[in-house]
Amino acid sequence: MSKRILVLLGNPDKETYSGHIADNYEAAARAAGHQVERVNIGEMNFDPILHKGYKEIQQLEPDLVSLQEKIRNAEHLVIIYPNWWCTMPAILKGLFDRIWLPGFAFNFDKVTKKLIKRLEGKTARVIIVAGTHSPFQTWWKFGDYTNEIQYGILDFAGIDTKVTAYGPCDKVDNARRDKWLTEVNSLGTKGI
Repeated sequence: MSKRILVLLGNPDKETYSGHIADNYEAAARAAGHQVERVNIGEMNFDPILHKGYKEIQQLEPDLVSLQEKIRNAEHLVIIYPNWWCTMPAILKGLFDRIWLPGFAFNFDKVTKKLIKRLEGKTARVIIVAGTHSPFQTWWKFGDYTNEIQYGILDFAGIDTKVTAYGPCDKVDNARRDKWLTEVNSLGTKGI
């Protein structure tokens, strides 16, 4: 069954292994008949800094408004980024700071005091690429570096999320990288 998929490359440089993974996922999903939108964060024009926190409304740039619409339209999100200092690149975090707002991703019901998850029913796959350590080594030394994206951002808005992590990309041979790309192609074909 065909899905509407949004692929977001969270690495500002698309000429990287994470960019290559995004290319492979996108191509496999298109070949399988899925409707795919692709956004490369490095090609977007927006200020990733929330200058006054949430005290004042900071007008969204057209690229952010467009991305919100693509997220609303998508059934499945695929977010791919490198693990930098046990988290996502600052520009990707800034993107979420700017667009993950009440009225779009969530609301708080003032009467019941409950969270309303506005993106419920969507699914997501987060693919994290580590350079120098295996995902397990990073987790063992520093804790779960996927909580922020999986639970603090996506699940908070109602998106059922799976995380896949690859690494250490800097220390493996091409056979291992090819194995990972085969897995990514399978995910893209299935639209998961």
